Amino acid sequence: MSSDAHQPLLEVVGVSKRFPGVLALDQVGMRMGRGEIVAVIGENGAGKSTLMKILAGVQLADSGEVRIEGVPVEINSVGKALNQGIALIHQELNLADNLDVGANIFLGREPRRMGLVIDKARITRESAQHLKQVGLEVDPDLIVSGLAIGRQQMVEIAKALSVNARVLIMDEPTSSLSQRETEQLFVVIKDLAGKGVSIVYISHRLGEVEELADRVVVLRDGKNAGELNRDEISHDSMVKLMVGREVSQFYPHEPHEPGEVVLEIKELRTLAHPNQTLSFAIRRGEIVGVFGLVGAGRTEMLQTLFGVTPALDGVLRIDDTEVRIQSPRNAIRAGLTLVPEDRKQQGLILEMAVRENMSLATLRRDQRKGFLNHAREREISSEMVKRLNVKTPSEDQIVRLLSGGNQQKVVLGKWLARNPKVLLLDEPTRGIDVGAKAEIYSLMEQLAKTGVAILFVSSEMEEILGMSDRTLVMHEGRITGELSRSDLNEENVMRLATGQTCEAD
Repeated sequence: MSSDAHQPLLEVVGVSKRFPGVLALDQVGMRMGRGEIVAVIGENGAGKSTLMKILAGVQLADSGEVRIEGVPVEINSVGKALNQGIALIHQELNLADNLDVGANIFLGREPRRMGLVIDKARITRESAQHLKQVGLEVDPDLIVSGLAIGRQQMVEIAKALSVNARVLIMDEPTSSLSQRETEQLFVVIKDLAGKGVSIVYISHRLGEVEELADRVVVLRDGKNAGELNRDEISHDSMVKLMVGREVSQFYPHEPHEPGEVVLEIKELRTLAHPNQTLSFAIRRGEIVGVFGLVGAGRTEMLQTLFGVTPALDGVLRIDDTEVRIQSPRNAIRAGLTLVPEDRKQQGLILEMAVRENMSLATLRRDQRKGFLNHAREREISSEMVKRLNVKTPSEDQIVRLLSGGNQQKVVLGKWLARNPKVLLLDEPTRGIDVGAKAEIYSLMEQLAKTGVAILFVSSEMEEILGMSDRTLVMHEGRITGELSRSDLNEENVMRLATGQTCEAD
């Protein structure tokens, strides 16, 4: 952070915004200095996105004002925001992937020679300078579709810097990035802050906020819930302000004696890692975490168990009976269900209603003479919406319009309607707010108490430590160790995840 970061570059004073039936922002304020990284956090619906859209000129405030260097400014369009040096990088990247990098950086602002012909040479030259600022060594003439997501993210940042952005708003910037890409992004963010660019950082990943933020602004129900300075930032202090209560029960898991073995895997070989084998067992009522770094093969293992990809070899037993799983249909019949990592692409039909999505896994079971059983569909949907506390105006709401946490509950409800023996969860709380996370943890605990065996993959260390009875740690396609709860700590997990051994192993 620069030495004059205490000098307000940007101030939001008493901003309010009302939508039909909803007060999205109520007298909200925030400030930030030059070169300061300010995280804005809160549950879904807290008002974060509305505030950022007002700053970026996408929406107009009903009242209040925005000040730049102490002077009130009118931001009634994206162009006006850019003129003030405020640029918003959306969670869904806004690049034209059929154009080259340089064309994207200057899209809509192309320099021209004599006011007529686009100056391609200047675009290439100046784009190279902006790319250098973010540490991205790519040819400005390269088509964007040929870049990995992490590099596309850097192009977006370079694009913002090309308009001399003084305030860079980043909305969930790491949601689609690998660990390595995330680390590179953090280096760029810190470098930009050191050069005087102010960063507004929005993320559900509180570990990232702890690492990056100079200050945290917390919103709750459209109002300021509090602020945390650098030395006050911790996971518990952030969660307490976000949800308005203590965090002692955030991870509700209470270890208990599991039942008999329900799922047993012996010498399983996957397409992703054909030279490695996997062997383990899970008992009824047991919550088993799976941790590994990118490329460890965690998701591939779950997809093989569920029949998404075929196993090359190995034995799988359910209740001591050997089963062959060559498709998801086989897995479902055997009592396995999978909540995938990408709920939008693999877990939901976004343009269908909540009610229709809830019944997808039980259509064949509940059909009536070959026709859809509408009464049963409504019954299942109503039961699951109530059981999982899905926040939706009605069961006929299009699922695309729900928050991430409520979408995840719909995916869970779809599978719980089948009363599974084994629930496979791949990153069950990715991209959802802390309140919805707590609800899902509570649900996992309730299911375990009823005898459901849960195998869950997570990249969040706190989640693994907080919810696992046992943890399987993977490295390059193999299980390098198994940690009981008494041996479960961050050091042991990371040693196994990097292919080393630990005392508990």
